Amino acid sequence: MVSSPFDPDNHKAYRAWREQKLADYPASLDDLLVEIRDPRRLTEAEEKAIRTRCRKANMAIYASRTLDDPDKAIVRGLGRRFGLERLDHNMCADDDAITSLTVQADPLHRTYIPYSNRPIAWHTDGYYNHLNRQIHGLILHCVEPAEEGGENDLLDHEIAYLLLRDENPDYIRALMHPEAMTIPANVVDGKEIRPAQTGPVFSIHSDGHLHMRYTARTRSIEWRNDAATGEAVAFLARLLTEDAPWHFRGKLQAGQGLIGNNILHTRTAFTDGEHKRLLYRARYYDRIGGT
Repeated sequence: MVSSPFDPDNHKAYRAWREQKLADYPASLDDLLVEIRDPRRLTEAEEKAIRTRCRKANMAIYASRTLDDPDKAIVRGLGRRFGLERLDHNMCADDDAITSLTVQADPLHRTYIPYSNRPIAWHTDGYYNHLNRQIHGLILHCVEPAEEGGENDLLDHEIAYLLLRDENPDYIRALMHPEAMTIPANVVDGKEIRPAQTGPVFSIHSDGHLHMRYTARTRSIEWRNDAATGEAVAFLARLLTEDAPWHFRGKLQAGQGLIGNNILHTRTAFTDGEHKRLLYRARYYDRIGGT
């Protein structure tokens, strides 16, 4: 950690990383967009364009010609091209571990917001996972958009770190504490489905990259009870709600998708039309290779 730019005490490395990070940073969602023919058979140029954007901003938006093709091989093959192999078999995922995000009213899904048409606040995926099963890579692929709503706000978690650190390095120290954020146990009908999970918001992975686990939910979250953590959480909440050039908002259309590392994102409420909104979500323990 001593040599990492994400170490809050390593000022020289941080300044060098910060300068490089902000140089030619994307100014709009269009800067993240890559036109491709078929995600299952990327050309070298298409792959390079996606990698370039992920290396700079931890995300890319692709627009393909598959449109409403429901073939899940689109997602699986695309992930493998970027070194994403180890899928997270979360509780509500499909049998192949790729989740169909659509309104579902059955007993298993109806209590979880991603399977409703309600808005989802800022979060990184899998923030409730055990620390040895953290989500590092993510693909969202749209098969059918909602008739109205269903937009996503996106924010590079490294930019969030940068803004927090520039404001006060003690905020980073607080959010790196191993007991910074606790997600209480998930209990259904008196049975514990998942134990409580305690860990940092920001952490430095063994390969040196910055990882973030976070949710803006105000219920069922326990923050470490000290002044620095409280101030850091409040400042981060303001960063996420303000109108800033670092925020990218858009709505995925059929055949489009988001691929990246586990960035901060939201979803607005939506209304289905003749066809139900359907997105495939693949969450990985891997990070995109080369980023």
